[in-house]
Amino acid sequence: MSNVSPSGPPMAAGPLTRAVLEIDEYASGLGWDQPARLFALVDTARLRSQEPALAAQLGLGSDEAAAPLTPIEQDEIPAGRPLDEFLGTIAWPDAVAGCALTVERLMLPPSAEASVPEGLDEAGLAKWVAAHPDRQEVRMTVAVLRDGARESALRLREKDSPTEVLTGADLVPGLAEALAATFESD
Repeated sequence: MSNVSPSGPPMAAGPLTRAVLEIDEYASGLGWDQPARLFALVDTARLRSQEPALAAQLGLGSDEAAAPLTPIEQDEIPAGRPLDEFLGTIAWPDAVAGCALTVERLMLPPSAEASVPEGLDEAGLAKWVAAHPDRQEVRMTVAVLRDGARESALRLREKDSPTEVLTGADLVPGLAEALAATFESD
């Protein structure tokens, strides 16, 4: 069964899953080979009441059927800066209920782990993975809420269809942890 209705919006049960699939659909419309994108997730009702002009600009009129969470894309992530380093610099205002990130990566099936050459540095490993015949390009969209809830969507480039998107809370645990850390206060 598809997570997307014939008219486009996700039919996911939970608000966070719905937000992740909305972001995945948006990223899909931009095509592949895109930079990572960061989103704030805000409570739609709160946004409408506290920032009506912004809500109107985002097309969030008074439609009661609107998604409970609204993704708002943030400024571009600096090119050439490691993602984990960049995420370590983020602090969200209280109005932000959660955040999400979409990023493309190469991945290998678990069966390829045994053939990884020993002693490769990060650049060498990336080059080896890029040349591996079983590599697959994947777009990962990961979201977390302040309360600890998590959700992810994975889309393979070779199966680039809304009906082929895999969702689950623990698909990309390392990235979810990094995003959750952006809500921790010192």
